[in-house]
Amino acid sequence: MLDSNFLRENNARHSWQPMGHPGECRDNPPPVIVEAEGNRIRDLDGRQTLDAVGGLWNVNLGFSCEPVKRAISDQLARLPYYSTFRGTTNDKVIELGYALREFFAEEDMGRAFFTSGGSDSVETALRLARQYHRIRGETGRYKFISLRNAYHGTHFGGSSVNGGYRFRESYEPLLPGCFHIPAPYCYRNPFDESDPEKLAAKCAAALISEIEFQKPSTIAAFIMEPVLGAGGVIPPHRSFMPAVREICSAHGILLIADEVITGFGRTGSWSGSRHWGVKPDIMTIAKAITCGYFPFGAAMISESMAEIFESDKTEAGFIGHGYTYSGHPVGAAAGIACLEETVRLNVKDNAAARGDQLFAGIKALKEKYPVVGDVRGGHGLMLALELVSDRTAKTPADKATVERIHARVYEAGVMVRLSGHNLFLSPPLVITEAEADEILAALDAGLAVA
Repeated sequence: MLDSNFLRENNARHSWQPMGHPGECRDNPPPVIVEAEGNRIRDLDGRQTLDAVGGLWNVNLGFSCEPVKRAISDQLARLPYYSTFRGTTNDKVIELGYALREFFAEEDMGRAFFTSGGSDSVETALRLARQYHRIRGETGRYKFISLRNAYHGTHFGGSSVNGGYRFRESYEPLLPGCFHIPAPYCYRNPFDESDPEKLAAKCAAALISEIEFQKPSTIAAFIMEPVLGAGGVIPPHRSFMPAVREICSAHGILLIADEVITGFGRTGSWSGSRHWGVKPDIMTIAKAITCGYFPFGAAMISESMAEIFESDKTEAGFIGHGYTYSGHPVGAAAGIACLEETVRLNVKDNAAARGDQLFAGIKALKEKYPVVGDVRGGHGLMLALELVSDRTAKTPADKATVERIHARVYEAGVMVRLSGHNLFLSPPLVITEAEADEILAALDAGLAVA
């Protein structure tokens, strides 16, 4: 490795960071993470911190999962790459496809289309949704509906169904035919409704209204995160996703569950869809499929949807879509090992327990500090603190205050994610009770400087 002086001098000078302003990053270089072990990271200055971000919602098994590292190393030695485009495949992708079908059998997912990550998986799902209707002769179904505050990645398709302006405004005009309804966000919604069940019903009614306005025969799919993640960690009432499923089924609309964050145990259930008792038509997965050890993802296709494609006798079923790294053998090997460890450790139960612990803790912090306007959680290890300068008016806290709190939390030994005026918690699903207490103590220290 080049010496530390070189790294400090060149930090943010020759590459741009995702989700950041290039000039601001250059003027305020971020911490340089150089090592990780267990659930902790170490920066260039030698400061060790507990990672309450879990990499980026994805390091579910922590940074020291030897079976995954060994699977990657062994596969690199045996077959580092070969294409899975029609004509060739590899043994590991066959094995992983079978394992995922078994794992998501309760959701009725029967096929996997492998990708390089979450944005690719969303793009794949949107394309296959349109193609599904074309195969069936409903060529007019091309529109998509999604939730405001939703996040579905950074490709043009995903950006078009995103519900946050920060991920859209600089890149418009986006994909035509994408429409949004209010999210079941109790703290901020156009209905001025704070009761979760009533709000869920109003959002479901808004979906019906939008479908009727657009005409059902023009809509291909509704896409939603079972628990909204990057848009603010917004868990809906338990009635919402089942209601959406019923509405979509009644109008011949596909339901795409974006499980890039919620898949593989983060909600305290093996999937967000299973958490709410719903069977979608497509599930997008990534992140925890390889726990950050290798870029990988998939769009999972339901058995009934797969049958339409596979029984087609024309060229309409030809999938003219894919990625150079679809079904990468090293990624597939990592996925197999991650799935085995995920099940062996039964991480969903620990996610539920530690999530309850952290949610109780941040609710107590809200009572202690007026700067905390809202806290969200209660469904595994997905939590948020929304910071405000005025609780009554719900005025978002100013940037300087939020950054000061975030920096103090880091100095206190914990990395949390800063997004707008929110602090997000998405630690590895293998964190301990003591580590959850560390997170709460660091948040306490950070909020004290508000």
